[in-house]
Amino acid sequence: MRETTIFDKIIAGEIPCHKVYEDDQVLAFLDVAPLSRGHTLVIPKERAAQMDQLSDESAAALGRVLPRICRAVMKATGATTYNLLQNNGAEAHQAVMHLHVHVIPRYPDKAEGASGSGLGIRWPAGKLEDGEGLAEQIRGLLG
Repeated sequence: MRETTIFDKIIAGEIPCHKVYEDDQVLAFLDVAPLSRGHTLVIPKERAAQMDQLSDESAAALGRVLPRICRAVMKATGATTYNLLQNNGAEAHQAVMHLHVHVIPRYPDKAEGASGSGLGIRWPAGKLEDGEGLAEQIRGLLG
């Protein structure tokens, strides 16, 4: 069993949050260290550190509410674009080991990299090697 995280404590009501949504399976609240105004965290109540550890039921619950939360954040903030970010593991920049999805509004009136403008991304694209072989391997493991 993994260690208790700050998100487990928030779910249990031991630590307060600025809640924006809650049902039996999902909790969403404002990030206390936001990249931009309206930065919201959406978490399953199931204790899973990474997406591949999450049950199908909890994954479906996240997928069901994410679009509604995105629409509400956009309307509340006036942002017209946003990023969804979900990291899996420390090497992938996951800081809290409880699965969470960031909804991060972007604001066009801020310069790239300016504080509060949203998520900045560096994307060093490579070249796909053996695409069909890899796709076949992944398909075979989905079973």
